Amino acid sequence: MSVEVLTFGCRLNAYESEVMRGHASALSDTVIVNTCAVTAEAERQARQAIRRTARERPSARIVVTGCAAQIDPAAWARLPGVARVLGNADKLKPDSWTPDAPGAVSDIMAARDTAAHLVTEFAGRARAFVQVQQGCDHRCTFCIIPFGRGPNRSVPVGVVVAQVRALVEAGYQEVVLTGVDTASYGTDLPGAPRLGQLVRRLLALVPELRRLRLSSLDPAAIDDDIWRLLRDEERLMPHLHLSLQAGSDLILKRMKRRHLRADATAAIARARALRPGIAIGADLIAGFPTETEALFRETLDFVTDAELPFLHVFPYSERPGTPAARMPAVPVSLRRERAARLRVAGRDTAHRFLTAQIGRTVSLLTETSDAGHSEHFAAVRLASPTAPGRLMAARVVGVTDETLLAEGA
Repeated sequence: MSVEVLTFGCRLNAYESEVMRGHASALSDTVIVNTCAVTAEAERQARQAIRRTARERPSARIVVTGCAAQIDPAAWARLPGVARVLGNADKLKPDSWTPDAPGAVSDIMAARDTAAHLVTEFAGRARAFVQVQQGCDHRCTFCIIPFGRGPNRSVPVGVVVAQVRALVEAGYQEVVLTGVDTASYGTDLPGAPRLGQLVRRLLALVPELRRLRLSSLDPAAIDDDIWRLLRDEERLMPHLHLSLQAGSDLILKRMKRRHLRADATAAIARARALRPGIAIGADLIAGFPTETEALFRETLDFVTDAELPFLHVFPYSERPGTPAARMPAVPVSLRRERAARLRVAGRDTAHRFLTAQIGRTVSLLTETSDAGHSEHFAAVRLASPTAPGRLMAARVVGVTDETLLAEGA
């Protein structure tokens, strides 16, 4: 393999890794490490991968890029085997991937547009990711990502439509719209179209697209078109993942989030009223600075009260330079213990949600010969193998380890 790409972090990174794979296809013996800066653990895993690559493939040229590299390029350049460091804007430029191109980390905060790149293959994946926006104009106190991604920049509707059409023609049956702050789509474009308008036009203009899914949304920024589409459009999957972070109003205010607990509760209730049976996921941070046991219990109770089946739980991780890093810290051991308690609560609600699917027929996108995800993004394992990348009906016969067991219907 002449070019290997190691991807850490979000779906946007997964999309950008495919852009880089295409740009770098002429290079030989090159390993691209696309880093994430959301947590210290994500950075640790990337550093570990770099050191392992340098040890096991000493002749390979290692190129480091992504959010962590954008924020602190010098630290990554010092790692063994690293030949170049590229910033988040620079990594997407074709001329950054000529054999003699130097490293470059431009000022991401000065970025004003989002370049269009046509991607028609996602290596080893049955679903495709499409970037609709970049960056974030908000400043949550725990988050360093705006400094790695820059300001909000949206991809024009026509460009998104062309990308999705190309992916459908390449055989993809499901597309995920992704970005850094996806719900803020369009505020920088002429006429300020909202995300819902993009989705509505996309579904109308690419009728061959079988399944469309949205990445994480801020509950305070879901527009009316999205709500209408959840009610009326079967091709928009019955799965809503919310960027909640906490269920305590005091913690949400200290995080400088745009919503409170009541806003999240209302968004979840509205989604379920419009699309009965919809699966709700949520991002949650455990052990945010100043979080007492009582405040943590508010988040824990919210998971149970709201019956959230799909949780992404992270122990709080200090990001140097953010306001939260200067707040009174919760001990690391306690953060981990609280994260474990949230995951247990999430497993309980997931089990109830999944058990309710027994006897039903689900729409399954196969990702391997015997596994994939349903329309609710529930993991499914098939009793008999079939072809990967297939969209099929499957009857649920059981549940094990947070996975539906199913047979071809």
